[in-house]
Amino acid sequence: MIRVALVDDQDLVRAGLRALLDSDPGISVVAEAADGRAGLSVVRRHRPDVALVDIRMPVMSGLEAVAAIRADPALAAVRTVILTTFDDDADIVEAVTLGAAGYLLKDTSAEDLRRAVHTVAGGDNLLSPAVTRRVMDRLAAAPAPPRPDPRLTRLTDRELAVLARVGLGETNDEIGRALHISPATARTYVSRLLGKLHARDRTALAVIAHRSGLTA
Repeated sequence: MIRVALVDDQDLVRAGLRALLDSDPGISVVAEAADGRAGLSVVRRHRPDVALVDIRMPVMSGLEAVAAIRADPALAAVRTVILTTFDDDADIVEAVTLGAAGYLLKDTSAEDLRRAVHTVAGGDNLLSPAVTRRVMDRLAAAPAPPRPDPRLTRLTDRELAVLARVGLGETNDEIGRALHISPATARTYVSRLLGKLHARDRTALAVIAHRSGLTA
């Protein structure tokens, strides 16, 4: 059973998320909180497998709560997923640096939400391609000179090509079509890149690609 904590300041949002998640026999919502500080408290008390955390909340923001969770060795097993409505692109860019296991839009479908919880609880990272594109647009709006990453010398030409497509925010299906490989093969390349570049998730890969000039 996957144990989930909901941290969101809107009662209706939490009620809706609970209803959607409780309909899955493999998921149990074990705690709720209406602000980041209370969220951190319930995460410490219940040690859920996954914490769904809103960005904008009173008392303590979701970003601060996620940073505190990530910094606490006792909570290393808790996987955090940030919920966002893209209120502020700067928040998304900051969230990328926190190492959350996933980023979801609040209008995500019920099926995708439940699948996301299972994916993250299983140890994989999950990122909406729309979030990656938004982050890349934000970085492109304030361009900096490319800084080649020395780790890129470890990559093959095909791995560099896949990294560039990740930097554009493409899904595995889109990468497959662009490079004439199967989505499964694209997924394998992405996993290999995560390991070789010691990156937490696809967004971290996308930032590396952008800063190295691969998406120009």
